[in-house]
Amino acid sequence: MAQKIIIDPVTRIEGHLAIEVEVEGGKVKNAWSKGTMFRGLEVLLRGKDPREASYVTDRVCGVCTGSHQWASALALDDAFHANVPDGGRLVRNLILGAIWLHDHPLHFYHLSALDYLDVMAVAQYKGNDPGLNQVKDKLVKLVQMKDTSPLTPRYEPDEFCVTDPEIVTTAVAHYLKALEIQAKAKRMAALLGGKVPHNAAIVVGGATVYPELQLLAQFRSHLQEVADFIENIYIKDVLLFGTGPLLPLAKAGVGDSGGNYLSYGGFANSSAKTDLHLPAGVIIDNQFDKVSQVSTNMILEHVSHAWYDNNSPLNPAEGQTSVNPNKSQGYSYIKAPRYDGRAMEVGPLARTLISKPAEFMQLLQQGVKPGAVARHAARAIETVRLAKQLFKWLDQLENMVALGQCKIHDTSAWEVPKNSQGAGLTEAPRGALGHWLKIVDQKIDNYQLVVPSTWNLSPRDDNGGMGPVEKALIGAPVPDVSNPLNVVRIVRSFDPCISCAVHIIEPNSNKILEFKVS
Repeated sequence: MAQKIIIDPVTRIEGHLAIEVEVEGGKVKNAWSKGTMFRGLEVLLRGKDPREASYVTDRVCGVCTGSHQWASALALDDAFHANVPDGGRLVRNLILGAIWLHDHPLHFYHLSALDYLDVMAVAQYKGNDPGLNQVKDKLVKLVQMKDTSPLTPRYEPDEFCVTDPEIVTTAVAHYLKALEIQAKAKRMAALLGGKVPHNAAIVVGGATVYPELQLLAQFRSHLQEVADFIENIYIKDVLLFGTGPLLPLAKAGVGDSGGNYLSYGGFANSSAKTDLHLPAGVIIDNQFDKVSQVSTNMILEHVSHAWYDNNSPLNPAEGQTSVNPNKSQGYSYIKAPRYDGRAMEVGPLARTLISKPAEFMQLLQQGVKPGAVARHAARAIETVRLAKQLFKWLDQLENMVALGQCKIHDTSAWEVPKNSQGAGLTEAPRGALGHWLKIVDQKIDNYQLVVPSTWNLSPRDDNGGMGPVEKALIGAPVPDVSNPLNVVRIVRSFDPCISCAVHIIEPNSNKILEFKVS
């Protein structure tokens, strides 16, 4: 007989997500992904000056901050017919690239790694490394004080958890070091963005902060330290776990979302829309050697199982946001975008399968299959590659500034057109990000966002087809229903971002409720 597990809220993600699964015979047989909060930014933008959109939408998220501002600016560029100069393009690339270098290591160490570590093994460390002994002493004291957050609470370790005291202690030390590194990466973004989160530097037509050579020298100094951590610690930790204790999970493809992948592409290397550091493409049914071009006309958002008024599936350019929390079939505030009728995984794994870097393809040749572990490997590999590319963009920008040839904004494209429309398609750390807007009488008539977690965390569509996370959970081993560790491992491997965290209020007493969750 199937047993039901409800994890609400799922912790160590961004925003409020509930996951419900049915387990039978030690495996997940059915799953539901439930986005449980609504914020209404699309509705808020109606009637506003279009130039405000990049500032408002950037408040969607303070983690991958700047991603929505960038997508919004791209949509405005399209609608205003702006030609972003090379200096502005490079400034945008460096701001957002820095945020990616912050976001990916943070996800591994601070959101996911605890799913793969028996943290208490630190107490058994017997080595002589002074730094690791400091970590051990600190954790032992925290245990004695019964104050081990944020390392606990967590689900109980299972057969796939790393238990070697030296490896675990080293990983916890890297967890602490990663806090410093991600802060430095955010400082990089702040140098060119004015502040982080929610910078004000990316606008229609380009950027607003001129990249003085002194700023770029500071950026380079931080980048060298961050890149060193990424190349010598972060990716080595990810591959150590993935090719060691987690190899059985990796080879079994636990967490496979179904074989359909989408990337809009991102980080332009030139003014040519197809000259991208991260290429665009679509993969269908695990045909990795057959990458087709993206056609946004094939995107439709279904809402039959989402808390929105019923309507036919709509392309985001004509999308609607009409909330109906009482709809009987609904179970999520996340819509269900589909590409030619298919649920598509977006994010690092999709981008890596499309771009095919040699480091990742070698893992596939060794038997690693797309799934939860492969997502972590893809994320780390693309971070290393992006860090190297940031140096190249930085060199180009420094040369422009030194020669007095750096233009950062198309000032001719600032006035709002009377009637227009535009789309901004790019990649955020978590995947394909699209903004669509329609301008009527110089005001926003409609604005629609389809974010990475809309794709990945979507509910069932009008045909009953599951979303990628729901599919990825099917077949996941859950030998102990009181310890559904593999469920949260799979969910967190997608790095969900439902939205910024909010308080949970009990409606009768209006008190903030406190929960102990894993």
